[in-house]
Order: sequence, then structure tokens, then C-alpha cells
Amino acid sequence: MAILIDDPIWPFRGELWAHLVSDESYDELHRFAGDIGIPKHTFQGDHYDIPKRLWATAVDAGAVPTDPRVLVRKLREAGLRKRKVSG
Repeated sequence: MAILIDDPIWPFRGELWAHLVSDESYDELHRFAGDIGIPKHTFQGDHYDIPKRLWATAVDAGAVPTDPRVLVRKLREAGLRKRKVSG
């Protein structure tokens, strides 16, 4: 199906970050991330955080730029959205 990425608008540690997800499977997402050099240990439960400096690399490799709200909706529709545990 599709690998989706939102705009790098999320600030953290002095950089802006985007979210990279699959609307099909975690296996598809891990393969894609590995292909662009993102280590699997950086997986965040249902997405990868991608720094702005690698955003174009992800898009050039086939990630589809997507509004953050649509990205989350697609993740939920695919049954791949993990809920944060509050504690």
C-alpha cells in the first residue's frame, strides 16, 4: 500500500521531526526505514521519527507526504495505531 510521512514540524532536541508510518504493516515500514538507513531500534511503537534533514530522502524513496491528521487516521484504519499508556 503506502508509506506515509508528515511534514517535519515537530520540534525535539533542536531539530524538526516528521513521522513515518505504513498503512499496511510494520514489516513494510521496517523494510522501508532500513532501505533509507533508519535503524530498527529507533522504531517508536507504531512509527519512526524522521529528522527534517532526512525528509527528502524518505520522499525520494517513495514516502507519500501526508497531513498529520490523515496520517494518524490511516494508521488507525489499518489497525496499526498504538495508544500511549498514561501512568
